[in-house]
Parts: sequence; structure tokens; C-alpha cells
Amino acid sequence: MDENAVKVLIIDDEEDIREGCRRSLSRSGCEIFMAADGTEGISVFLEAKPQVVFLDLKMPGMDGMEVLAMIRETDPSVLVIIITGFATVDSAIMAMKSGAYDFIAKPFEPEQIRLVAERALSHIRVVQRAETLKREREHTLADLGTEKSRVAAIVESLPNGVVVTNAYGMVVLMNSVFQRLFAKDRIMESQCHISWYIEDSDFCLWINSISTGVFMTDGKIPSCELQVPDDGFCLARGQHVLSAEGECLGAVVTLTDITDLKTFDQMKSEFVSKVSHELRSPLTSICEQLSLVEEEAGELLGEENRGLVSRARDKAGALIALIGDLLDLQRIEGGAEFSQPREVDPGNLLRGIVDFLKVRAQAQGLSLGIEFPEMPLPMLYADPSALESIYGNLITNAIKYTGSGGHVTVTVSVPEGGGLCVSVADDGFGIEEKHLEKIFDKFYRIKDDKRRFIVGTGLGLSIVRQLVDGLSGTIDVTSRSGVGSTFTVVLPAMTAADAEDV
Repeated sequence: MDENAVKVLIIDDEEDIREGCRRSLSRSGCEIFMAADGTEGISVFLEAKPQVVFLDLKMPGMDGMEVLAMIRETDPSVLVIIITGFATVDSAIMAMKSGAYDFIAKPFEPEQIRLVAERALSHIRVVQRAETLKREREHTLADLGTEKSRVAAIVESLPNGVVVTNAYGMVVLMNSVFQRLFAKDRIMESQCHISWYIEDSDFCLWINSISTGVFMTDGKIPSCELQVPDDGFCLARGQHVLSAEGECLGAVVTLTDITDLKTFDQMKSEFVSKVSHELRSPLTSICEQLSLVEEEAGELLGEENRGLVSRARDKAGALIALIGDLLDLQRIEGGAEFSQPREVDPGNLLRGIVDFLKVRAQAQGLSLGIEFPEMPLPMLYADPSALESIYGNLITNAIKYTGSGGHVTVTVSVPEGGGLCVSVADDGFGIEEKHLEKIFDKFYRIKDDKRRFIVGTGLGLSIVRQLVDGLSGTIDVTSRSGVGSTFTVVLPAMTAADAEDV
């Protein structure tokens, strides 16, 4: 094997995918390593030290996002190419924002993976060349003009858009990709402000913040999305340009085309909407017929058959609930849950939710109560359905995951900084610490002996998190396995008059 061959690691739990990638990439003269899961992948990564990693997001055990985080922490220079499916486009976007270099969607043809790999290899060659130039520059400063032209050639060869600004947000360098996207009809005769090329005020403010060193205090620069002409989308990542003394001299920004990811996301939403509507009616009919059979022919069925009918009805009900949650997510992502805001008295709203759910709690042998402070509660300005979904989901979850004889308590308070704080506490199963960071992910469910018979979709807490974020609030959870959990939501107080002033 050539000593200069690029090392490539393929981490995927599907053997066919690993072998297909290996066959395609071996023709490019790469040295291939393979791993069947995240744990093995990290082990091979640390030993082989590859320059490129093809990483599947959905794997048993350690998933792709965890592996990506460990790779980025160990060696940020490694190019991670996400292998994603249609159902994981959201995760692919998140991975790109977390530092992944590129993605490829399943199913793919050998030519597609070779093209993606070639982009990565070209990037590596450019970086290697840049490192070589850096070493040469350290040895000699004889030809600054030649050095400048070389740097310009490197920037020009990059597949992504690149723009460099000074400390005042003035453009000092851009490559042809950036010019094609934003400056087709504008020639830079002298230094022009970034706003001359891009009209997006939020993006220009973001670049100015990097150029002036605003993010240097915490060292973390957020990425930024912006729409480009012809209905395209780009993901922008920026970095400070520092002097030898550590002074911020400007910013260098790269722009990656994510239009395809956005298109996939739109296709996914349309698919979910169509399938959900088509399935809801027949499933509802099946559920009603199973209930009728259980009610009218219960004694004739016998105990064993009656149990089968009951479980079938529960499963059909779970599918209906899943469809409802998927449609709720689609409405939330489209902003529908915030489309009809009005002033809401949280006290009356919470009393109504608790009174409605008390019947369910009593049926499970639980006590459900609510505690209010002596001081009056502030008004909230929000869509009432969004608030009902937030508090209803949390209280329903507390009831669902608390055994017979348990207690669920809703505590309402007014924080010192203002707003409204609602805590839902139970003495139920509790949550192990390793699960706390993932319980708000879509479709994530804890699987153990206590919960295996509890029907759920894994979408409730994801819906709650998105609604709380949309209302500029916060949600926190504390829990101990076998002791219970407490979910706390804090929302800002606001009236209709306050909203008009914002």
C-alpha cells in the first residue's frame, strides 16, 4: 500500500453498505478500514488515524451523532461524510451543523460515492498543499507576490464558496463560487462591504460579529443559514482571522450548498402528511370495530382471545396516536401552533387540564394534584393549543410512567425574574442519567422491563421542546431511576400589548 494513500474508515452496521463503499473507494487508491458499529468504529479510528470517515447516523448502541462528536473532539481535521437515509434528513442537517463535511443519501450508486469521496480527497489535497505552503513560508519570505497568488489559487480551487472580510466587514477576498452565488453582476473594484453582495441583514450582522471578534470570548462561533438567489440555501461557517498577537483582523467564511437537504426535508414533510391522512381513517375504523368486538362478544371470545383483541386495539390506538403526533410535528414546524396567539390565563388553563386528566389518573390508582402560589399569576400571550400540548403532554407522561399508588403533582410558581414556572413531578419509574440528553429527540424511547408494555410514540417530549423553544421558554428535567422525575417549564409573561411592542 502506498505510504501516501489516503486512509478511509467506513462505519456502518450494514455489511452490504460497507462492502459497496469499499469496492468503490478501493479504485481511488485509498487504504480502507471498516467497522460494524460506533464502538468498533472509534477503536479503529484511534488506531488507524484515517483522514476521511464515512459514518452511518442510525446504528445500534452508539449512534452516529455520538461518534461524530468524539471524532471532532479527537481530530477536527478529519472529514466526516454522513451516510443518511430519507428518514434521517433532520439528523443529517444537524450533523452538518456539528462539523460533518458532506453527506450521501441511501440508496446510492457507486459513482455517487466516488464523486463524494473525490470531493473529500480534493479537499485533503488542498489542505495538504496549504500545509506545505505554510511550512515553506516559515522558511522563506523571499517571494510574497508568489505566495499570495498560491493562496488565491488554493481558495479558488475549493468546491465551496469562500469570502474573507477585514475587521470592518469589508470583502478583501472571494472565490468564483461565492461570486457565482452572490456577485454575478457586481465587480469588486475596491474593498466593498459584505452587504454590497448579500442583502440578508441577519447574515451580514453575523459576519460583522465574527470580523470584530464578538465570538472570541467563548470560542464557539455558530453556523448560519441563508437563502441564495434562485431559491437555493447555503450553510455558512465562519472563523476569526487572528494576528500573531491574537488580535482579530477579520473573518473567513465558507458556504456549503444545502439545497438538496432542504428539498429532502420538504419531500419528507409532504410524504408524512399524505401517508398520515391516508392511514388515519382506516385505523380509526379498525380500532372502533375491535372495541365493538370486545364489548359485544367479550364472554364468547374467552379470556385468551379477549386479551388478543384488547392488545390489537391498543396497538391500533398507538398507531393513531403516532399519526396524530406526526401531524402535530408538521404543524409546529410550519408555525401553525403559533398562528392564533391571544392572552391566556394560565391558572384556568392548568386547572382544566388537571381536571380532565384526573379521571385517567384515578383509573390507574394515582393521585393527581395542582398547587398554586398565593400571588396572582401573570398572563401569557400564546396560542392556547400550544400551551395545552405542552402541559398536557408532561402530565400525561407523568401519569403513564408512574405505578399504581403513586403521586403526580403540578406546581405553579412565579420566578424572581418574572414569567411563569410550571413543574410536573412524579414518584414513578424515573430516568437514568444516560438517557436524559436524548429523551427530547424524535422517536426516542427508553426500553426496559418497566416500560415495555407502555404504548407510546416517542414524539411527545420532542413536541414539547419545539413548542417551548417557539415560545422563547426553557424546559429542564431532573430525575433518578426508581425515585421519580420532575419536568420544569419556564415561559415569559407577555400580553397582547407587549407582543405589539416586540
